[in-house]
Amino acid sequence: MEADRLDQPRTPLPAAVLFDRDGTLVDDVPYNRDPRKVRPVPGAAEALAQLRAAGVRTGVVTNQSGVGRGMMGSVDVYRVNRRVDDLLGPFDVWRVCPHHPEQGCRCRKPRPGLILSACRALRVAPADVVVVGDIGSDMEAAQRAGARGILVPTPVTLPEEVEAAPVVAPDLLSAVLFALGESLEESLETASAGNGP
Repeated sequence: MEADRLDQPRTPLPAAVLFDRDGTLVDDVPYNRDPRKVRPVPGAAEALAQLRAAGVRTGVVTNQSGVGRGMMGSVDVYRVNRRVDDLLGPFDVWRVCPHHPEQGCRCRKPRPGLILSACRALRVAPADVVVVGDIGSDMEAAQRAGARGILVPTPVTLPEEVEAAPVVAPDLLSAVLFALGESLEESLETASAGNGP
């Protein structure tokens, strides 16, 4: 069923691709405040290189409720984000929600505030943007913003989130290649070739 949803007609090149951070671009270390623990997921560097080579702008939209929970400070988030940027950047835009889930802010995913703010900063229409994430709140935020979503499941992704996602990709590189207009078959072949010996 996932393959059927990925095997869709080609779409125009996106103006930008926005990524969730933890679990999508880098390994998910809960409430990470240590830049030394930042590890890109397999294929992340190549996926971003493909986007930049195609002239597609990139950004990160991330919930960091550890700030609102008092478990880390804004400086900690900045230091971790800077490490992500050192390893995988430069990204054209960063948007962070530091709020506690109960604060009712407009930016925390699944609300669309982070995505809309990133689109304004990039001066692109949400309809021309792809959002890549690993959980249902990423996909809901994309939908509410008017952007296109691609889910890359991880062990924490719930089965119902996979079922509800508009597009499901097996890994980050395949998601990006699909966003760039390759069909499922093409994106999987290209991703496999890139991960070969």
